[in-house]
Amino acid sequence: MIDKLLSNLSEDLPVSRRDMLRLSALLSGTAAMPMLAQAANPNDPVRIGYLPITDASPLLVAHARQLFEQQGLQVEAPRMFRSWAQIVEAFMAGQVNVVHLLSPMTVWARYGSQFPAKVVAWNHMSGSALTVAPSIRTVKDLGGKKVGVPFWYSIHNVVLQHLLRENGLKVVTKPGGELKANEVALSIMAPADMGPALANGAIAGFIVAEPFNAAAETNGIGRVLRFTGDVWRDHACCVVTMHERDLQGRPEWSQKVVNAIVNAQHWLRDHRPEGAQLLSKDGAGKYTPFPTPVLERVLVANAARDKQYAAEGAIRHPEWKDARIDYQPYPFPSYTEQLVKLLKVTQVEGDNRFLSKLDPAFVARDLVDDRFVKKSIAALGGLKAFGLPESFTRSETIVA
Repeated sequence: MIDKLLSNLSEDLPVSRRDMLRLSALLSGTAAMPMLAQAANPNDPVRIGYLPITDASPLLVAHARQLFEQQGLQVEAPRMFRSWAQIVEAFMAGQVNVVHLLSPMTVWARYGSQFPAKVVAWNHMSGSALTVAPSIRTVKDLGGKKVGVPFWYSIHNVVLQHLLRENGLKVVTKPGGELKANEVALSIMAPADMGPALANGAIAGFIVAEPFNAAAETNGIGRVLRFTGDVWRDHACCVVTMHERDLQGRPEWSQKVVNAIVNAQHWLRDHRPEGAQLLSKDGAGKYTPFPTPVLERVLVANAARDKQYAAEGAIRHPEWKDARIDYQPYPFPSYTEQLVKLLKVTQVEGDNRFLSKLDPAFVARDLVDDRFVKKSIAALGGLKAFGLPESFTRSETIVA
C-alpha cells in the first residue's frame, strides 16, 4: 500500500533542479517588486497554502476545527500545492496569505530578494529525520554515496551538513564523477521520490519532513539513522509566514489568524490520535494522502519504539524526552540567530552572497514579528500551556 502511495505522491509533488531555478527566479528583486506596492485588502479571507506534510498540521487543524471561524474570520478551503516553488509563487501573487515555509527559505526570501514576508510563529518543532538504507549503520558510512535533500534552503540541508562536517565528510553539490570515500553528494529530490530512490539504490539515504520517514519505515524501505530533533534540540522546521502588508494594514485580522493557529497547536498537543486521523486521507478534509497509521507513527508517542530507536542510535539523547514532532508557536530569537550562523557555512547552489552580509541578531529582530503570537500564548495561560518555562529566551543545543 505504501509503495503505491509513494508512487502516487511522486506524480503529485514533483520537484527538480528546474523547480529550484524557478524558485530562484521568483525570489529575485524584479519578481518581488509588484507585491511591494500592493496594500492589504481588508476584505480578503484567510487563504491557506500548504504542502501535504505534517509541517502543515496547525494550519490544517485550525481549518478543520473551524478555529478561524471561531475568531470571526472568513476562510477558504486550504489549497494544496505540489512544490515549494508553487506555494511561494502563489504567496507572492497574493493567491494565498497564510503559508508554512521552510525556515531557511524565509531568510532567502526576505534578504536574498527583499520580499516583504514575515515569520509570525513557529508551525512545529522537530518532525524530520535522516532515513537510510539498511546497510548504512553510521553517518560515516554515507561517505562515497548520494543523499537526497528536499531543498537547499531547508533545515534538513542545514542539519545534514552539520552532521557530515562533524563526521569528517565533505559535501558535494555538483557531482562530476566518482565520489571519493570522504565525499557525500547531495541531490535535490521530491520527498515522494525519496523512498523509491532509496529502495532501488539510487541514493543511500534521505533527510526530509514526516511522514515520509514513517512511510519508508512502514514499507521496509529504510530505517531512521537520526532524528533531526535529536541533533538540534526542539528546532523549528516550517514557520507560519504572512505578508508584511497584512501585519501592518490589518493587525486585528492578523491577530485572529495567529490566535487560530496557536489554538490549533495547543489542541494537537493533547489530541494526537485525533489529529492523525483528521489529517489523513481517511479524514473528512482529506488534507494529506497518507493513511492514519502512518501519521500516528509520527504524532503519537510510543515508548517501546522510542526505546528501540535509542538502542539503535537514532535517538542519542533520550533524557531530552522530545517528541518525534511537537508543537509550540513561539519563535525563539536564539534559534533564528543560530540558523543564520549555520546557513553561512551550509553549501547551497545559486547566489548566496547575501548571507555574508547578514547579522544574526538583526535577522532575529527583523524577520520575525512576535507581537501577535505573544498575545495568543498569553490568552492560553502563557508558555506553560505548551510545556515550556515562562521565558521568551532559551539556549540552542546542537550536537553531532
